[in-house]
Amino acid sequence: MRLTALVIGNVQGVGYRRYVQRHCRDLNLRGYAENLTDGRVEVVAEGTQADLDRLLHWLRRGPPHARVQEVQTQYSEATGLNDFHVY
Repeated sequence: MRLTALVIGNVQGVGYRRYVQRHCRDLNLRGYAENLTDGRVEVVAEGTQADLDRLLHWLRRGPPHARVQEVQTQYSEATGLNDFHVY
């Protein structure tokens, strides 16, 4: 299963992508987190539905200095991503 999440709020410059990477690696998820030019962070992760649900909990919470206002999600079939990267 693949989760694509757009995270809206104060999520750039606060360690959000590294926070996501740490949780994804703990959950053995593959994918990436990337800052978008409009201030959002895009997170793409592949793994089991249960692990993606756990990740979604962490995405909504964010690290201490982040202020997550909304997480927009879309699910699709996995495409076979390797490891987890931050861009």
